[in-house]
Amino acid sequence: MLNEQEFSAQNAPTYQQSLDLINEMISKAKKSYTTKGIASMVWGSLITFCGLVNWAEIHFNKSFGDVWLLTLIALIPQIYFSVKEKRNKNFVAHNEITTNYIWIAFTISMFITSFYFSHFNLGNVSTLIMMLFGIPTFIIGGMSKFKPMILGGFFCWAASIVSIFTTLEVDVLLMAACGLFAWLIPGIILWNRYKKSLAANV
Repeated sequence: MLNEQEFSAQNAPTYQQSLDLINEMISKAKKSYTTKGIASMVWGSLITFCGLVNWAEIHFNKSFGDVWLLTLIALIPQIYFSVKEKRNKNFVAHNEITTNYIWIAFTISMFITSFYFSHFNLGNVSTLIMMLFGIPTFIIGGMSKFKPMILGGFFCWAASIVSIFTTLEVDVLLMAACGLFAWLIPGIILWNRYKKSLAANV
């Protein structure tokens, strides 16, 4: 009969098994909704679109409703894919959990800021919104050591400073540019990397 030490030794994972497990975890993490760049592309597309529509409203003196409410659409695929991935994986990487909390904190902060300015009739909120844009972009880019997002964060902060001295019409164009350079382009880069990694593994 085996004692406890012998039983543990016989059933302990081998070096190769441990290595295979680590590789499997890394592979699954690379296929996540956030890592593939889909989240960045969704947010970037919507922010760019809303900024351009808002500019058209101001420039042509027409109203299309509160177009910025469309940004809520970005939460739908984010929630859907997050739930789907959680069901399909036996683990959730630490970076993924942190990233999800960062995006949640950003979204809540953005809407509270917008509501505050609207409630007290304080006027142009674009400067603070662009400042908020830079926070999750810079942090997530730094966590993943992804330079396009790090630079995107600096771009948002620079645009925020510039907007202090410009009109609302220019500000909404700056917000569209933030969506483009901070999220849409980095998201496309991540997606292309993901597709190349799939092709390399075939």
